[in-house]
Amino acid sequence: MRRFAGVLASSLLLATLSVPTAYAQSEAQMHPRIAQAIRDLEDAINYMENAPNDFGGHKGAALNASRAAVNELRAALAFRARQDGRY
Repeated sequence: MRRFAGVLASSLLLATLSVPTAYAQSEAQMHPRIAQAIRDLEDAINYMENAPNDFGGHKGAALNASRAAVNELRAALAFRARQDGRY
């Protein structure tokens, strides 16, 4: 429960600091491999959420780690936007 609260708090913090769509789009174009990783992770998250099994008890941890990775990648793009003066 404590881990979930930490992930939730981190997600909410990053959501409030998120880059506007136009800036995120330009950063995504400048760093297409990061943008692709975000899309791939979001696809994997969706797949796992809808999967009928728990992957041997690893589903919850994999979902948390994948969500955290997406948040970190978005934060990396936001950092670049700020560094490049686009935000």
